[in-house]
Amino acid sequence: MQTVVTIIPRRSEVIRAHKSRGGRVAAVLPIHYPRALFRAFDILPVEVWGPPNVDSTLGAAHLQPYVCSIARNALAFLLSGGLDETDFIVVPHACDSLQGFASILIDFIHPRQPVLPIYLPRGDRATHLQFLTDEFRALYRQLAAITSRTPSDADLMTCIAREEDADALLADLHARLRVGANGSLPLREMYRVIRSREYLSAETFLSLRGAQFATKQSPSELGIPFDYTQGMASQSSLAMTSEQSRPDGGIPIILSGIVPEPMGIFDAIEKMGGIVVADDFACCGRRLYPRGTSSAPFTRMAERIINAPADSTRDVPIRARLDHLTRLAHASGAKGIVFYDVKFCEPELFYLPALRHGLQDAGIQSIAIEVDLNDQLPQQALTRLEAFLEMVSRL
Repeated sequence: MQTVVTIIPRRSEVIRAHKSRGGRVAAVLPIHYPRALFRAFDILPVEVWGPPNVDSTLGAAHLQPYVCSIARNALAFLLSGGLDETDFIVVPHACDSLQGFASILIDFIHPRQPVLPIYLPRGDRATHLQFLTDEFRALYRQLAAITSRTPSDADLMTCIAREEDADALLADLHARLRVGANGSLPLREMYRVIRSREYLSAETFLSLRGAQFATKQSPSELGIPFDYTQGMASQSSLAMTSEQSRPDGGIPIILSGIVPEPMGIFDAIEKMGGIVVADDFACCGRRLYPRGTSSAPFTRMAERIINAPADSTRDVPIRARLDHLTRLAHASGAKGIVFYDVKFCEPELFYLPALRHGLQDAGIQSIAIEVDLNDQLPQQALTRLEAFLEMVSRL
């Protein structure tokens, strides 16, 4: 019997298949963007989180050494021909490094693909919804001019509904982490399934719903309703089921950061007796977008991002981040939080001191580990992680 992991195609296969039938592909840098808008133009978004393990010297020629490896690797990947099969390069302004990345492409490198920046609202203001709605309308006009296509509001709403269904399945997969319902599927493989949302179309991702995990029980079958507004399972139901459902009684922790690379962190956690019961990665848990409520497509796409879990890259108040992580820890029964961050990630590093202090006051232990996408997980980091897990296991 095939498991869900064995049937997931590779990114290159997905790109070639989409282009073979006449579709276009957009290389999308982190983090937030309107998937449904691109799909309405028959453009498949394929996300670029680095990627890891590339020769970054080409990127280093244009970027300072203290720029994070996500931006540096992405630029090197582009210059080495890694994005040659794509038709657009989309750069949401999630941080200064990505904003600089877009400027370098537009002003100096001039790739053959159109470069489409997306300006995201910062902080927490009442005008943000209208700002992002207008930004998506402007993006629509750009795509219409390039493709000579003009999807209707009905076309957009059809695509939005499909993406919302795919995000509901993504939330279901995250709920499996919280109750151990992924059965014997290793943590690294479970994250491969979750992260396939980065490049699979909504239709293909939804087809995974019928694939086999080691257990046939879904979170809904385990009696766990999902609160999309908070991006987490309801606290009351988890309190009744999480301990009963976890198969190995490991040390429950939350993983937080931008992207789980290098993925050796998962093997290390399992070897040390830990289990991940909740996720706060920017590429995963912080993109559990709630269903929209507006009947206007551009507003609906914007409100889904505005109402997503609190994220440092959107410059939300530190209190919002702290409240989100505190709720997540209490709901999941986590004994601690591992901040697993890319080196020089300014949005994350600006938040960490105050965030960890607030978590300490709330009785939640944490540890911060910084890595580069091109490095192996350092032995020093493994030793610190092991000591942390041993410490929180006694709480």
